[in-house]
Amino acid sequence: MAEHNFPRDNGPLDALEHLKTDSNYLRGTIKEGLGDQITAAISEDDTKLLKFHGSYQQDDRDIRSDRRRKKLEPAYQFMIRVRAPGGVATPEQWLTLDDIASKYANGTLKLTTRQSFQFHGILKWNLKKTMQEINASLMNTLAACGDVNRNVMCNPNPYQSDVHSEVYGWSKELSEYLSPKTNAYHEIWLDDEKVVDSREEETEPIYGSSYLPRKFKIGIAVPPSNDVDIYSHDLGFIAILEDGELKGFNVAVGGGMGMTHGDTNTYPQISRVIGFTPAEKIIDVAEKVVTIQRDYGNRSNRKNARFKYTIDTGGIDWFKSELNERLGWNLEQERTFNFEHNGDRYGWVKGNGRWHYTLFIQNGRVKDTENYPLMTGLRKIAKIHTGDFRLTPNQNLIIANVTGQKKKKIDALIEKYGITEGKEYSALKRNSMACVAFPTCGLAMAESERYLPSLLEKMEEILDEAGLNEQEITIRMTGCPNGCSRPGLAEIAFIGKAPGKYNMYLGGGFAGERLNKLYRENIGEAEILKDLRPILIEYAKERQEEEHFGDYVIRAGYVEEVYSGLDFHTTNLVKK
Repeated sequence: MAEHNFPRDNGPLDALEHLKTDSNYLRGTIKEGLGDQITAAISEDDTKLLKFHGSYQQDDRDIRSDRRRKKLEPAYQFMIRVRAPGGVATPEQWLTLDDIASKYANGTLKLTTRQSFQFHGILKWNLKKTMQEINASLMNTLAACGDVNRNVMCNPNPYQSDVHSEVYGWSKELSEYLSPKTNAYHEIWLDDEKVVDSREEETEPIYGSSYLPRKFKIGIAVPPSNDVDIYSHDLGFIAILEDGELKGFNVAVGGGMGMTHGDTNTYPQISRVIGFTPAEKIIDVAEKVVTIQRDYGNRSNRKNARFKYTIDTGGIDWFKSELNERLGWNLEQERTFNFEHNGDRYGWVKGNGRWHYTLFIQNGRVKDTENYPLMTGLRKIAKIHTGDFRLTPNQNLIIANVTGQKKKKIDALIEKYGITEGKEYSALKRNSMACVAFPTCGLAMAESERYLPSLLEKMEEILDEAGLNEQEITIRMTGCPNGCSRPGLAEIAFIGKAPGKYNMYLGGGFAGERLNKLYRENIGEAEILKDLRPILIEYAKERQEEEHFGDYVIRAGYVEEVYSGLDFHTTNLVKK
């Protein structure tokens, strides 16, 4: 291996590294903590291990201060994330998740930007029962979180359904192959027989006892759609089609959206294409890429432990040399491809002999409201549907593989429950995403999911004035800089800095191929609208034919273009 070319950080191991190694392959004392009836929480160490099992301990931050005044412990609850490679679920699985949401969670389903399902508000006493019911539906939560490869994404778009089965098949194979092999999940949640001393009898052939330095994300894109935001992934595979047939994949490495406010050594990054692999070698490539991160990733400083920093530290030439050496063969020259957009296409589309209906779900929250019984309507559809449900990377949903006969019945339910494909929403809303943030995310600094809809309504007034109400502009919001809705790629992005305050970024690429750049820092709603209004009106008047907003603000000198995270914090043009 080319170890002598890699500049290592020789600092002391982060405390979590010791915790992982000493956890007996992710067991810790989670089982004992679940049985403790005195508190609704589990121990601090076990909350860190619990992530590998697909769950985060949280508390309701809306009532945290009130409970503190009453000398009560925080209102502890748990988020559970279901791993669903490619975002595909059967109607039976959908009904199980719907039932769990009403019995154990807060009555809603969250569709995530990584094509997963999330439950919020689950109490510790119901955690094991929830896990068991998920498993009984032939789904699981293992490796949905933690320092491992997480849910593998793939293109779900119905107009490309003829290749969906192939890329979906690869996403499932990658997910299964890179799953942790520990029996801890089955012991703790499914009551499997415990191995007496797992450290002697178990191994993790890919991860080892310390697993990865940080989380790892893989996605598969099918041009011309970049709906999975392929450049945001640690490892991306870009499908290469010839005469409609899948020939293989271009390989892209080193993307990631997270950063830390005030720390210029952290930044979002877009991946780089390093070559082409035939389809049958995709598992081999993925394994070797993951093991390079395992061996060289920073285990001293978790803020610089993502794969993007490993590559930026060693250099792309070092990485390619190391990868080719581990493979025992060289990647081929990358093939040509082109991305045109990263959004969804709504309504009914016919493909591969079946019908597919894509509906817009604002910020991915499936719930019933007084005027919109979305959750009930989807439940009714699931009871007669014989195809599948597909979660899109934009938090939307596809009722997929519908027969002509079932289409009439599903259409009737769509009309009865007012389930909307999204065309009556503005183009801005249809191209928007937000993370959960308050009240459950412990990292949130500002609102996101609960606030973005109202901000969009005020922005729509400006767009109507400018005649841009049908102009597609990608807009994303997060409550903190960890990047869960991939804000670094949006044409307009807001990243939470403090309650009611955001950093505003402009200039991302409409097809997800370019990072945006900081335009204004620590501003509230009044300043956001004041600053955006003249830019949007000017864009309406001065844009070139088919020029996207992100391209315009760069051409007009508001921000510089950014194609590398290493330039993310450099001096702005910032035209005022």
